[in-house]
Amino acid sequence: LAGYSAASEADQLAFLNALADLFGPDMDELNAALAVVRDKGTSPDAVSKLLKAAEPRRQELIRRLNLAPGGTASLVRMREALLTHIKDHPALKHVDSDFVHLFASWFNRGFLVLQRIDWTTPANILEKIIRYEQVHAISNWDDLRSRLAPSDRRCYGFFHPQLVDEPLIFVEVALTRESPAAIAPLLDLTRAPIPATDATTAVFYSISNTQRGLGGISFGNFLIKQVVEEIKRELPNVHTFVTLSPVPGFAAWLKRERASETSPLLDGASRAILNALDTPNWADDPDIAEQVKAELLPLAAYYFIEAKGSRGHPLDPVARFHLGNGARLERLNFLGDRSEKGMQQSYGLMVNYLYALDQIEANHEAFAEKGQVASSSTVRKMLPARALAETSASA
Repeated sequence: LAGYSAASEADQLAFLNALADLFGPDMDELNAALAVVRDKGTSPDAVSKLLKAAEPRRQELIRRLNLAPGGTASLVRMREALLTHIKDHPALKHVDSDFVHLFASWFNRGFLVLQRIDWTTPANILEKIIRYEQVHAISNWDDLRSRLAPSDRRCYGFFHPQLVDEPLIFVEVALTRESPAAIAPLLDLTRAPIPATDATTAVFYSISNTQRGLGGISFGNFLIKQVVEEIKRELPNVHTFVTLSPVPGFAAWLKRERASETSPLLDGASRAILNALDTPNWADDPDIAEQVKAELLPLAAYYFIEAKGSRGHPLDPVARFHLGNGARLERLNFLGDRSEKGMQQSYGLMVNYLYALDQIEANHEAFAEKGQVASSSTVRKMLPARALAETSASA
């Protein structure tokens, strides 16, 4: 591991390619095990030997590397490097599959420790919170303090025993009296905090994965559900759990619809109004903003409820995450994020997903098994008439 760490990028890539080329299954053992299955059938003993022979030898090598001091952290960084090369070196996909197989066991929820992160947390961890924040950038230590220190703010993270100073994922929570429609008031450094005991709502406004080398290993669903339980225990006055979430895929989708001359969602009048989106500072003009809102929100409702990817799931990655966790699409918030990033990725649109504790399981099953999007009647009523006609025709 020390040699790998000190090696050049080219030599590190050569090592990863060697894992792909030289450390697959032992073909003699595999063929022998296959012959037994062919000749004697699928007895438990024969199948067990076949599975053992089919395991790539690099899995055992990775297990042994994990035993070295700092081995787990080194392997996470190794997979991060592998992911940067996988597009140009397709054979590395097999190595990546082995990493994912092993990491899924090593980073099982049973090994993870939930910790609250506050202003008394060691500085080396707080520095990483600033660095790893992916949704709403933390500009300085004052900004971080405003998210951790006040009575109406919480932050929780999952830690692993082998990565004690590295939060694997963390969530920032605002305690409020109502569900928020915009992010700026939550992040306002001059706001007046409220007593935690006055809050009725817990708002998950930022969730950040920190280790690219653990991509594809799911922590977020466990994190949110456990944080809900923690807050319920600490603050029984809090009974509503919602997110204030970005919509990172909306602007790109809407641009594709506008570019399509045959889009059934747009007519000449709506296209003319949406042309305002191409002009700077359109949102500063109240009249233009109101016209855009009337066109944008129905399209957003369609984007979440009806627009699907090749696998039948919503196009938006944040929507897939929360809906897959059993949340409900509760409210669309026009111009909820006026930051440069928010305007670029969603024309300022933000959404609230509601975690209704008595509906989470049913929502999750309906989404996983049938692709159904749980949504409030308020959002469904926003669907454009064309979309409703299409849905009725195809039902």
